[in-house]
Amino acid sequence: MVAPVSSDRISSTVYGEVAVRDIPAKEGKFADAVNVPNVIARAILDLLSVYREVHAVEYTALAVSNVYGPRQRTEDGVVASFAAALAAGESPEIYGSGRQTRDFIFVEDVVDAYVRAATKGDGLLINVGTGVQTTIAGLWKAMSGASGLRPTTVKARPGDITRFAISPVRARIHLAWAPFTDLADGLAALLGGD
Repeated sequence: MVAPVSSDRISSTVYGEVAVRDIPAKEGKFADAVNVPNVIARAILDLLSVYREVHAVEYTALAVSNVYGPRQRTEDGVVASFAAALAAGESPEIYGSGRQTRDFIFVEDVVDAYVRAATKGDGLLINVGTGVQTTIAGLWKAMSGASGLRPTTVKARPGDITRFAISPVRARIHLAWAPFTDLADGLAALLGGD
């Protein structure tokens, strides 16, 4: 059984504000944040562990970073929001300075990780991410190209995470997995360049 413990919209919320020295975050190094996604992720992991012990059902739980790709809903992340703004010829809003970072991973890489995890049952939590931090401002720059559009900066949202990336090392070891799509190629596929 493969169990997701985070989604593209909550992965950084589940881990919380990770100390700079601990980025990219290793599996299970959740902050002491008290928020709904964090509490749910911990509960899911506890339930999976108990179910494994009581019923001998193996599982692999995946914590996925910020997923992006074709046909993503606009409300499902900053990449989709920026793509929609570009398509409409509008300037997007960037919350805060734009220096906050995220770990963006292309959807095809995530699917590959899920397929590999489906045959594993080690009772482990495994991160699915690149381990690379990309600033929100840098993401916009990479996506906007020669559009001439400049983002509008608005006040940071309370509770926003400033820096985030997760370590893919355990995925390499246990799933023989690594992301194969770099950000530039993934954005090109998303924006219709490939």
